[in-house]
Amino acid sequence: QVQLVESGGGLVQAGGSLRLSCVVSGRTFSSYCMGWFRQAPGKEREFVAAISESDGSTHYADSVKGRFTISRDNAKNTVYLQMNSLKYDDTALYYCAADRGMVITRLPQRYDYWGQGTQVTVSS
Repeated sequence: QVQLVESGGGLVQAGGSLRLSCVVSGRTFSSYCMGWFRQAPGKEREFVAAISESDGSTHYADSVKGRFTISRDNAKNTVYLQMNSLKYDDTALYYCAADRGMVITRLPQRYDYWGQGTQVTVSS
């Protein structure tokens, strides 16, 4: 079975940076589209970024374009989210997710596997 483990969250001052990592178990990582989502208290789970399994194409939420970068290292079964110029509104629990489908998607219901999340807190 597939397991996802996120790391790299923490407390950071506004304007700072963090890099989240997500390690995926199994030998089929390269066949998954990978996504990052986040959820703040009292809010719905929100799409952040996604990356395809093959050509490296990416999608970003408008709120993070130009600040966040998603990447993957298939040899390490790992997907990353580099977060720069962090804002208070970026504060959330960040989840990594894997999709077995061949079409990159922003829809959380299309993702098959989820990590437990890593907390990102941005202070002023």
